[in-house]
Amino acid sequence: MIATGGVLTSARALPAAADTAVRALLRGDDEPPVTLPRDPAREAARRELSKRMYHENDPGWFQRALDAFWEWVGDLFATASTATPGGTLGLIVVIAAVVAVLGALWWRLGTPRRQPASAPALFDDRPRSAAEHRAAAEAHAAQGHWNQAVRERMRAIVRSLEERALLDVRPGRTADEAAAEAGRALPAHADPLHTAARSFDDVTYGGRAATEQSYRHLADLDRALERATPQLTSSGATQDADHHARRGAAG
Repeated sequence: MIATGGVLTSARALPAAADTAVRALLRGDDEPPVTLPRDPAREAARRELSKRMYHENDPGWFQRALDAFWEWVGDLFATASTATPGGTLGLIVVIAAVVAVLGALWWRLGTPRRQPASAPALFDDRPRSAAEHRAAAEAHAAQGHWNQAVRERMRAIVRSLEERALLDVRPGRTADEAAAEAGRALPAHADPLHTAARSFDDVTYGGRAATEQSYRHLADLDRALERATPQLTSSGATQDADHHARRGAAG
């Protein structure tokens, strides 16, 4: 046993750590205190906290990404609300107004459609008669293929007018051109012809789906045009009247 300054110690019986602490206490006041470096302590804490047992209940990567997204949205709205008169309520009013304007434009203009640079020709390279186009249209209609039925019925209408010499046979003619030319010869059917051409364009080039009703309208128009009598132009009527007058004078 050793007695030093009122403290009894037994250097052999004390563990190494306790012996170190006792020796530190017995040092003089002029010696600097013993301190532990910060970097090794920080590294030891980092290694301890990186163990799997401390991270068993951590959120997955998807949840972390979702939390980050909603945090970004919250920051965005917070920034926007501070810059908008009226704060959060003013921001809600502005968003509602923008949505209302977009909805009104969508309702008024409809779904945007890609329009072709130029309207393609009504017929393909292989010429067919009006009867053949009608038969093809009826076959498609019987199977419920209304897009193909509408296209073939419109081609039957135009081909029938060409066969009756109400339209000249012209390759590359579009449905709109055919309707405009036929409307001059058959003015009573000008509006239905334009409607039929628009239905053909919407189905063929506009990406819209035809219905049974739209096909029935075209079929009814086709039958009505077959019974229609063309209207003579004023010049043609004058020439015909002069011809009959000359024949009467000669008789």
